[in-house]
Amino acid sequence: MTAEAPEIRLDPERGARIGIDEAVLCPQKTPAQIERILSEHRAAGRTALLTRLDEAGLAALAPEWRAALDYDPASRTAWLGAPPPPDGPARVAIVTAGASDAAPAREAARTLAFAGIASEFVFDVGVAGLWRLLDRVEHLRAMRVLIVVAGMDAALPSVLGGLVACPIIAVPCSTGYGVAAGGETALRAILASCSPGVAAVNIDNGYGAACAALRILNAAHA
Repeated sequence: MTAEAPEIRLDPERGARIGIDEAVLCPQKTPAQIERILSEHRAAGRTALLTRLDEAGLAALAPEWRAALDYDPASRTAWLGAPPPPDGPARVAIVTAGASDAAPAREAARTLAFAGIASEFVFDVGVAGLWRLLDRVEHLRAMRVLIVVAGMDAALPSVLGGLVACPIIAVPCSTGYGVAAGGETALRAILASCSPGVAAVNIDNGYGAACAALRILNAAHA
């Protein structure tokens, strides 16, 4: 806790404790708060992952901090400092039903990359064109974890749950019309999946899906 920002208390030991470093959730934080957090990380020689930092939030930071960040607008994430190099070939595939589901997928990929985990995208293989998925099934079966992002009726995680053996982390996406209800229909569909063992995170929560994947991978090496 600091005099300049008494409401901020960082958790630098989180990575050692649970295997996942603390991330900075940016909405509802002021530019001054974000800059103070970045200052503490830099002073301690630590890297930092910022999530849900939109372009307006980035523009509100001082020029020195904007220059210091590796910012990706598609995922709304930023890195302070360089992440570790990938630990080898991709072990996680991030699969989307459609191109409209790409933002949470990219958030997941950037979170994994920050932890030094390589991933790969398999975009636009939703059930409306099932042949696109079937063309990739053998490749997906070789992965350690699948993160599957789907909006609308979110059928894709259930279909994959009947085709592959690895853990599936489903991300309901807020894309869709009418009764899709901003991703609530997708979330309910995933929770009601008849494919056993499909796990779900919250709507559009690519960061949370990546953290779940990290826990799975870390447990495999424990």
